[in-house]
Parts: sequence; C-alpha cells; structure tokens
Amino acid sequence: MAIKSKKFKTLMAGLLLSIFTIVPAKAATAATYTVESGDSLYKIGKLFNIPYTSIMKDNNLSNSAIYPGQKLNLNVKTYTIKSGDSLFLISKANNISLDDLRKANNKWDNMIYPGDVLLIPSSYNTVNSSSTSVSKPRVNYTASDVDLMARLVSAEAEDQPYQAKVAVAAVVLNRVKSSEFPNTINDVIYERSNGYYQFTPVLNGWINRPASQESVNAVYEALNGSDPTNGALYYFDDTATNSWLWSKPVAIQIANMVFAY
Repeated sequence: MAIKSKKFKTLMAGLLLSIFTIVPAKAATAATYTVESGDSLYKIGKLFNIPYTSIMKDNNLSNSAIYPGQKLNLNVKTYTIKSGDSLFLISKANNISLDDLRKANNKWDNMIYPGDVLLIPSSYNTVNSSSTSVSKPRVNYTASDVDLMARLVSAEAEDQPYQAKVAVAAVVLNRVKSSEFPNTINDVIYERSNGYYQFTPVLNGWINRPASQESVNAVYEALNGSDPTNGALYYFDDTATNSWLWSKPVAIQIANMVFAY
C-alpha cells in the first residue's frame, strides 16, 4: 500500500540524509591501540598499513615483544561516532571491511555510542583482499620449513634486532627464488658448496636448537613479503675478514650484520 503522508516522507528524507552524510575518518592522528591475544607488531602494522619499525620507534620498544592489554600509540585515522551511526555504515563510508573495523577496535558486538572514538584501519587491506583473504606467500612452505627457518634465524641473529631476523629469513627466501641456489627452503639451508655448508649453524649444530618466538614471527613476516635487504643473497658479521664476502655489493647493515648481493 502506498503511503502518501507528508510527515512520513519528511521522516524518510531525514533518514536517507543521515545515512549518506556519514563523513570519512579525519586525518591520521595519535591514537591508542590495545594489544589483544594473538597480536604481533607485524599484524598490527599490516592492519593499519604502518611499518612495524615505526610502531617500535613511536613506542620506544627495543624489540618486537608485546603482551595482551598493552597500550600502543599509533598514528592512524580515527572517527568519532555520531547519533545514527552504525559500524556497517562507518566501514562503508571509509572504504574498509566491517571485519577490519571490528579487528582494529576489538569490537565484536554492534553497540556503539555517540562520542566514542574508533580507530580506522587502512583501506589498503580492503582493496587488496578482493581476490583473496590471505596474502600469497613468497614461496610455498610447510610447518617444518617454518620451524627450520626459525631455528636458523635464532642461531644466526638471536642477539640482533628484529629487523635483522626478518632479513636473515628473507635471504633464505631470496635464494629459493634465485636460479643460483636450490629451490626449496630445506635444500637452501642444508646446501653444501665445494664441500662447505652455506650456513654456519648447520656446521656447528646450532641449527638444532629451539627457535625463539620472535624468530618465528620474523620468518612469517618474511614469508609474507617483508625484505629489509631488498633482495640480498648473502649475510655476514661485520667483523668478518673474508675478502670475497666484502667484495659483494652491500645492500644494508643492520646492527652487526651485513647483507649483500
């Protein structure tokens, strides 16, 4: 039945206006994120499209260890809830997924109140998740590959910064992708060239020591595309005296570790 009430039409017009005038979040500003169980700096950085190193710097963190309930300062966009808002409409207005909005605010119900402030995740995640919900890893891998890589990372860089750990893992993956080396993680790590192991921990047995959680995190970050070295195939300590290694073009030095092409 058609309703021709003038009052009804005015009400509907007001409702439609309120729906389509939700403004996008304001520019990035200082905001507080509460760490949840299962979080890592890499995951948080990916959600808000912030380098994990920037989060570490902004919060004066000496390593990547975080704990549930910890407050982190993030330079992100925020949105102040207004009367008539809903999480769904806010996500649409900011071109982000509802799921990412919930993750960014640990908000799994629909109760919101005017004046509350929401953290707005990066729309980059929404744009790049249209074809797949999980980013494609750099190489195919198994759980045993992750464990092996993490043990190598721990043995080589346990006393080095987190970025160096990611870089060690990245070198392994760069070798897998290179035609100059074997094409699997296991074969790269256990390779012998001219009778010599490529990685010292394989020779001295340190490869068999358990990996730290930070090393595991670094491996997953490298598998998902992070490479501080931008393609390096070698790494060595800055006290090394091997002239052949030093003849290689240096990509980057992180603390005491030198990475080269």
